[in-house]
Amino acid sequence: DRPNDRSSHAKIALRGGGIVFYFAMLAYFILSGFPDAWFFIGLSVVSAVSFLDDVFSISKWIRIIVQLLSIAFLFYGIGIFSIVHWWWMIAAFILITGVVNAFNFMDGINGITVANALAIFSLLIIVNQNTNTLDASMLYYGVISLLIFGFFNFRQKAVSFAGDVGSVSIAYVLIFLVLLLVVKTGNASYFLFFVVYGIDTFWTIVERLLKKENIFQAHRLHLYQLLSNEAGNNKLLVSTTYGLLQFAIGLVAIQLSAFGKYTQLLSGALIIILLSLFYFYLKRRIKKKYIENKLPI
Repeated sequence: DRPNDRSSHAKIALRGGGIVFYFAMLAYFILSGFPDAWFFIGLSVVSAVSFLDDVFSISKWIRIIVQLLSIAFLFYGIGIFSIVHWWWMIAAFILITGVVNAFNFMDGINGITVANALAIFSLLIIVNQNTNTLDASMLYYGVISLLIFGFFNFRQKAVSFAGDVGSVSIAYVLIFLVLLLVVKTGNASYFLFFVVYGIDTFWTIVERLLKKENIFQAHRLHLYQLLSNEAGNNKLLVSTTYGLLQFAIGLVAIQLSAFGKYTQLLSGALIIILLSLFYFYLKRRIKKKYIENKLPI
């Protein structure tokens, strides 16, 4: 990965190290007796295309089509098609595709993918101790793969980046686990496990659309990028803060699961609103500081 004016790194680093996430799931799939076959087929397809994109750069439309196909495999394996009306299914495809690409967009500084994914896996392990709805070994395979990748990525000068294959594959795995948890428990509050990435991605896309920019083109307008690049904060500190914030909100989501759906909905909306306001405050503060100093943002 050769740095350019949109990059957050200054030296060449190996890209695609996140392929270790796929191999961890492959090991789990084989050693556990081939469970969740449709999930693994979808993961294999989307990981293969993402890895090819890291090497050759594939059309975004091909990537999106493959992602939609892989999500269809995931939905079929979980049984979503039989429990959701078709008009909600369209929204689900759009939303889940957005979450997959949010992980890709957010993978822009050292350690952020590791910190966020570890936070979510930790939350899933906590929930699973009480609900026993997920395969615990699958969770631990995911954690081990993140620790291995983190050894090369969670450092001031990263040796390797996750690449599309890493960000997309870990997103696919986490989406499968959270969806499965929601379907089996009936608690939608667990979707808050994705809220930190969701807020930064959604409002940044809105900002770029208002500026009539190509949202698929590389940029440095995410809040985490402004915090680390423009504001000069330590990148690992920013990544860790994102992970800890997601973990804290996830703990609240776990507590909310004990209440009714109406309470979960209102509480989730309140968390999204408060987090959005905090996002706007930080972004405005950083931009104002650099505009006053006549520095680029």
